[in-house]
Amino acid sequence: MKRLALLSVSDKTGIVDFARQLVSEFEFELISSGGTAKILQDAGIAVTKVSDYTGSPEILGGRVKTLHPRIHGGILGRRDLTSDVADMEANNIRAIDLVVVNLYPFEQTIADPNCTLAEAIEKIDIGGPAMLRASAKNFANLTVLSSPRYYDEYLQQLRAENGAISLAFRQKMAGATFTLTQAYDRAISAYFARINSEKELPDYYSIAGCELQSLRYGENPHQSASWYQTGSIATGWAGASKIQGKELSYNNLVDLEAARRIIAEFDPEKPAAAVLKHTNPCGVAVGKTLSEAYENAFNADSISAFGGIVALNQPIDSSTATALTKTFLECVVAPGCDEAAKEILAAKSKLRVLLLPELQQGLKETVKAIAGGLLVQTADEIVENTEKWQVVTQKQPTPEQMQELMFAWKVAKHVKSNAIVVTKNLTTVGVGAGQMNRVGAAKIALEQAGDKAKGGTLASDGFFPFDDSVRTAAAAGITAIVQPGGSIRDKDSIKAADELGLVMVTTGTRHFLH
Repeated sequence: MKRLALLSVSDKTGIVDFARQLVSEFEFELISSGGTAKILQDAGIAVTKVSDYTGSPEILGGRVKTLHPRIHGGILGRRDLTSDVADMEANNIRAIDLVVVNLYPFEQTIADPNCTLAEAIEKIDIGGPAMLRASAKNFANLTVLSSPRYYDEYLQQLRAENGAISLAFRQKMAGATFTLTQAYDRAISAYFARINSEKELPDYYSIAGCELQSLRYGENPHQSASWYQTGSIATGWAGASKIQGKELSYNNLVDLEAARRIIAEFDPEKPAAAVLKHTNPCGVAVGKTLSEAYENAFNADSISAFGGIVALNQPIDSSTATALTKTFLECVVAPGCDEAAKEILAAKSKLRVLLLPELQQGLKETVKAIAGGLLVQTADEIVENTEKWQVVTQKQPTPEQMQELMFAWKVAKHVKSNAIVVTKNLTTVGVGAGQMNRVGAAKIALEQAGDKAKGGTLASDGFFPFDDSVRTAAAAGITAIVQPGGSIRDKDSIKAADELGLVMVTTGTRHFLH
């Protein structure tokens, strides 16, 4: 008797070619349900509908198709157990050798902001997970393929093993299947937790991922690392295209995400560039052209920029590509790249160039692991509104100063605390990052800025507990300061600013980054 394969897929990618090879090369018989049966019939492939095979029609608008003893008996039957074989013979149940199933696109459906609860519910698969779990449980007797990515590997196994499938491969596919069903249930659970919760974060939080790529190592060579895609939709970096360069490392990806978060702060209509090293910006600038923005960002701290990560908020053009090739960089990310620019960048074949059209789309929550648990918080995605800022000094900012203050504040948000950022002409000229005290951060930023601090702007990610940083800034030539405010000693800093003729603005919002 020919082997029997059950095909029931939501994602039809490659299913026709795969089914045709099963039938023509390996003499499988096929049973299939709904839309899968129709697409195979339309392609001229012999297939028996599940309803004809079971003798039971599809009912409840297609909600019940494969939930039948002839299906699940054929999947779960143990061929080496006499009682199972007897039950199958008594109930006219054929053993199923291959189950090819993938699931309704639940995550893709709820990704639409206009998705209703009723629409989400109809994309909760019932028969699919049941067949997948049953097949994975009985991997000793059959093979389950839960994604089109496994079709070629399965056919290669058949060819290499004279039509047989190794136990190791069947077990591997079982593991992949349980990972899929777990992630699918997690997505549904997270959806209901979100819509039912009266809080911003749900009572239960889980996270799962499918290995996208094994990395050479982690932060250091003695640490193992892998890159996982969360969810079934390739979003964010999983959906980016790498057009050239070496394989991405763990540190590359961490730096790229930090770069993406900074560049997402800036209006795509106005060219902006950020150069990062170890997740901190060493140069950020807005320019009239993209190449000008990059040149200014790079020159802000060209020593630190060597071997850095570059993020651009507009597609790479030829002049920007030429500038990028003048020094050693690890990675460049932009929403696009024209053909002339690609040819120029190709001269630096080891430079990793990634295209991420949706640079602006970030995380809804951030997660950090601690011993025995997770820390979850909503992402720091607040939209700054200068109308809510307070000018606390006698001296008022000019419109140009207000623009500069906003620029400096956006950058400071992405510098490790304690953070001080000095800017001039919409370009960073000094960055003090990750210091144990704010005075130290100010000294580093101002020393780096040097004479460029004169007439410049200073941003602090936290309030000033004393007036010393204000006086240090004024001595260096700073004319305007932006900070959150909120210290019981705010009056001391304001008094010092008034005494020294500075503009000081408080935002009412803190941006610590640990």
